[in-house]
Amino acid sequence: MIAITGATGQLGRLVIDHLLNRLRPDQVVALVRDPVKATDLAGLGITVRQADYDDPATLEAALSGVEKLLLISSNEVGKRLSQHRNVIDAAKAAGVKFLTYTSVLHADRSLLGLADEHRQTEDYLSASGLPFALLRNGWYTENYTASIPSALAHGALVGGAGSGRISSAARADYAEAAAVVLASPVEPGQIFELAGDEAYTLAGLAAELSRQSGKEIPYRDLPEADYREFLLKAGLPEHFAALLADSDAAASRGALFDDDRQLGTLLGRPTTPLSESVRLALGSI
Repeated sequence: MIAITGATGQLGRLVIDHLLNRLRPDQVVALVRDPVKATDLAGLGITVRQADYDDPATLEAALSGVEKLLLISSNEVGKRLSQHRNVIDAAKAAGVKFLTYTSVLHADRSLLGLADEHRQTEDYLSASGLPFALLRNGWYTENYTASIPSALAHGALVGGAGSGRISSAARADYAEAAAVVLASPVEPGQIFELAGDEAYTLAGLAAELSRQSGKEIPYRDLPEADYREFLLKAGLPEHFAALLADSDAAASRGALFDDDRQLGTLLGRPTTPLSESVRLALGSI
């Protein structure tokens, strides 16, 4: 059996969709904090088990009989390491044979502030003795296309990434890659540095948005502190505004760029182009 943590999250659900193209539903276990939110998964024949990153007592029981586990990183920045440790400890105690973790691109040398907890999780996993693989995911294109409605409303795409090149891919690309790794034999210790085939700047994203929307949308670049203030004024929580501003500042120094094309190779197809992600984002407005 293969279990997925955070199975009702945006990435987790997509991973399960792709796994069902490769495995029977009874081979998949959805680990969720609230089983009520996973009734549709249960209806597909998937085993749904309650598992809370913060409650170790739920984790070992939820992992009983599981051979492979995908640990999707928690979205609670600042609490991730302790939560991930709980899952890794429970997996070891439950006899899980292989654990795959969704880390961040070039975690070992990343300039991203959010990479710290990923590095610490990788170190803890390595020291645990569990056979593992790392999916070091690059940026989701959706992280930027989510700002398209605001850019259209205000007549400019605002960011802080300067001329940094961003090798993002669609969330669905990373989900399919996870399913490929989970459903295939993988050598323990293997690290996949995953990023989009094409790289773009935020000025390039603004140009593509202008082309598809028919409106002139320039890119307005701000220093990190000013971009953080802009996000706060837009209503984002303090911690999230700081994270986004830090991430763009790191992107300006190359933190989100990669040209190895490991993701496309793993998928056996090109990653989703920026133009398609922009088209889908515009179509959802």
